[in-house]
Amino acid sequence: MQFSKLRLLGFKSFVDPTELVIAPGLTGVVGPNGCGKSNLLEALRWVMGENRASAMRGGGMDDVIFAGADSRPARNYAEVTLTLDNRERLAPAAFNTEDNLEIVRRITRDAGSAYKVNGKECRARDVQMLFADASTGAHSPALVRQGQIAELINAKPKARRRVLEEAAGISGLYKRRHEAELKLNGTESNLVRVEDVLEQLESQLRTLERQAKQAARYRQIADELRRSEGLLLYRRWREADVERLAAEGALGEASKAAAGAQGRALAALKAREAAEGKVPPLREEEAIAGSVLQRLQVEQAALAEQESRALQAIADLETRIAQLEKDAEREAALNKDAGETVERLNWEVEALEKAGAGHEDKMAEAKDAASTAAQSLQNVEAEADQLSEDAARLAARHQSAKRRLEDAKGLVEKLSGEIEKARVAEIEVLTSYETAKAQVAEAEALQLAATAEAEAAEVTLLAVEERRAVAQRIEGETRVSLSEADGEAKAHEGELAALQRLIARDQGDGVQILDKVRAEKGYEAALGAALADDLKAPEIGEDAASGWVTYGALKDTAPLPAGAARLALHVVAPEALARRLQLVGVVARAEGALLQGRLLPGQRLVSVEGDLWRWDGFRAGAEDAPSEAALRLQRQNRLVELEEAAREAQGLADKARAAHASAKALMQAAQAADQAARVARRRADEAATDAVRRVSKLRAEAESFGARVESLALAVKRREED
Repeated sequence: MQFSKLRLLGFKSFVDPTELVIAPGLTGVVGPNGCGKSNLLEALRWVMGENRASAMRGGGMDDVIFAGADSRPARNYAEVTLTLDNRERLAPAAFNTEDNLEIVRRITRDAGSAYKVNGKECRARDVQMLFADASTGAHSPALVRQGQIAELINAKPKARRRVLEEAAGISGLYKRRHEAELKLNGTESNLVRVEDVLEQLESQLRTLERQAKQAARYRQIADELRRSEGLLLYRRWREADVERLAAEGALGEASKAAAGAQGRALAALKAREAAEGKVPPLREEEAIAGSVLQRLQVEQAALAEQESRALQAIADLETRIAQLEKDAEREAALNKDAGETVERLNWEVEALEKAGAGHEDKMAEAKDAASTAAQSLQNVEAEADQLSEDAARLAARHQSAKRRLEDAKGLVEKLSGEIEKARVAEIEVLTSYETAKAQVAEAEALQLAATAEAEAAEVTLLAVEERRAVAQRIEGETRVSLSEADGEAKAHEGELAALQRLIARDQGDGVQILDKVRAEKGYEAALGAALADDLKAPEIGEDAASGWVTYGALKDTAPLPAGAARLALHVVAPEALARRLQLVGVVARAEGALLQGRLLPGQRLVSVEGDLWRWDGFRAGAEDAPSEAALRLQRQNRLVELEEAAREAQGLADKARAAHASAKALMQAAQAADQAARVARRRADEAATDAVRRVSKLRAEAESFGARVESLALAVKRREED
């Protein structure tokens, strides 16, 4: 590939469209300083994918856009186009279909830049790889900027290696290897993420398995309940039928008794006339008995209410007793942990007391031994000085007694000066000695304070560590609760979203009257069997060709067979379905075949399982696949249940999240307090150690000053004797 043309528009100083034709051979650009020669090289770097603003001699990438002049307004964008000759087909496979490649980079102020290759948008990475495969690019050593010749001459072996690799045409391989490493790192991150997602899915799967078991158990119990209800209804019907037969027999006997009763009624009429005179007193007695009965009923209601309150109070007390037992167990566990902590602290206190036993006596003995040794050293030094002086005097006597007489006056003057100097030095050293003793006392007081502060910091640290352990335990418990609540909420949300998409897909077939129908839970299959595909028709006006027209319910309709309940009582539907639903009854599965022969024209019976019996003799069993309408109705009812369950699960998750956030804040506060307590203890320990060292140092200095005072006193005494 050969560079054939460079076109600039709004790039730095090239505000107008400018083309630089790069012909075969040597192409040069000559001009004075500031004419824009360096801008051409920067344009080449920029169009080949340079993203560093510093390489463009600017503070930001927007600085490559023409900023304006006194006579020219600023531009809002800059564009550089580089044309490549690809007739030898040396470009990468993705760009090797054209004879000429036109790479365009355009930047808009405050909007970023974009790349195009032969008019098609592409990524910056694709352009960089294009030039890397051609052994060049924005960072190629072949693009020599001002001052780079000296850098290449003085370059390190690594930089020279880049030049050789580019000349060999393998620099693109390093770029692709870098891309491959980035992809591998991204793949590893994705694998880690996949493992996390798998763990979450396993948790959700366990939750769904638990819910599936609960749903299976629910269906089993529901089936048993329906069978039990059917048997109960059948038994009641049989009992009612027996009672009906008994009532018919009793009716015949009653008719016979009625004839005889008429004669007795005439006699009773006469007796009544006689008894009417006795009615008023009896009515008064009845009124009194009624008032007494009403009072007793009121008292009975009050006693029943007191009984319910007493039972509620008993239940509340039992709940509180159970809670108190749990609190007692928790407090016992806490007391046990506290007892173990107290025992451990007592053992540490005893160990510290044993370790510190006899420390003060040993310190006093060491001080006495040091004083005795210092005194012995001073005595030995004094004796050595005395012996030296005696030897000198004896030597002087042996050498020349005459010279002693001549030097006596000079020696007296010299010794007098030395005595005066020794006395002045003794006073200065004595002053320093007193000062050193005061500093020792002050340092010992600081040592005691630092030791007390270190002990207090240790006690504070133990208390903070205990609070941190409690906060971590609470945070762990709330984190587990939050994870479970989030898993439950996400499971509900996932099932709810899937069901909503399924319902939306079902509703995508157009407007149907089924969208306005709702059935009670358990009656979806019955409604689907009763209306089947008729529910797919829309609700229309009287002028339309096909659909449901609203006429309202029929006023006079034949009753359904005995034992059949109206399906309309369990369905919420538009008025257009009123007539159809009037003629549909719900019966037990075992009774449908028995009652089918009693159906009138237009009537039909269904069971909650989805069986159908029509008046014209047609019947369909529920063993066939459920109708699409029944499935949609079941999904709608399930959607309502899931929405409620999702709201409850989300509420629990929000509460768990708030509890976890509170526990996490407490744990962080406890950790911060623990860290602060550890820092305080470390500083207190360091202060105590420094205080011990300072006391030892000042004591040594004080003892040194004391020894010097004694030495100077002895020197003064010797000079006076001399």
